[in-house]
Amino acid sequence: MRKLPKLLLKPVGKAIADFGMIRTGDKILLAVSGGKDSLSLFHILRHFQAHSPVKFELGVVTIDPQVEGFEPQALAGFFERFEVPYFFEEFPILAQAKKSMKGDSYCSFCARIKRGLMYRAARREGYNVLALGQHLDDLCESLMMSMCHNGKIQTMKAHYVIDNKDLRVIRPLVYVRERQLADFAESADLPVIADSCPACFSMPSERDHFKQWLLSEEKRSPNLYKNLLSAMKPMLDETND
Repeated sequence: MRKLPKLLLKPVGKAIADFGMIRTGDKILLAVSGGKDSLSLFHILRHFQAHSPVKFELGVVTIDPQVEGFEPQALAGFFERFEVPYFFEEFPILAQAKKSMKGDSYCSFCARIKRGLMYRAARREGYNVLALGQHLDDLCESLMMSMCHNGKIQTMKAHYVIDNKDLRVIRPLVYVRERQLADFAESADLPVIADSCPACFSMPSERDHFKQWLLSEEKRSPNLYKNLLSAMKPMLDETND
């Protein structure tokens, strides 16, 4: 396993501190799809678990949406090497979507179902925190989509308490760029599962449109993502403590 670069550890450590994401005694369940982001976050959290004075437990959950072409079962063998609690939840999300979707996108429907399955697994196994792998690029794309399509200035939260008040959700990668995670995943030879949401990858998405637009604009304005983070920061914490 390649040593974790400071370019990842420093911004993640800062995000954890800025938003009070991890507290002594927390039991954190990390959602791992098999993509580069969540697999990288697994190694980052293990680093902090070993070196931080704040002691916490770590487990992993994978949601298998039972979509043809997506085979996350190999992840079980990977996590066995680290002796980490691993939970594999199966649910026919695409089949359910065809029955239940009404005027919604598959991606939105899938996200809601997955989140519910993650909450259920966390409660069942006694975890009080759910960790997700979205990064700064994701937050910026969500901001632009919300403004352009919904007329609202909002994005994903870095840290919040769910409506039932029994779980906290954290996103430790909110200060990290996607390309940094891609570089680490490649250099560390992580077992990335390509196209971890094939139903979405099979068609052009609005998120991809805004991703490409932002990356293009960054060429003209190198501080674009830094500036967007500064604008979003007041919206990122909603722990209601």
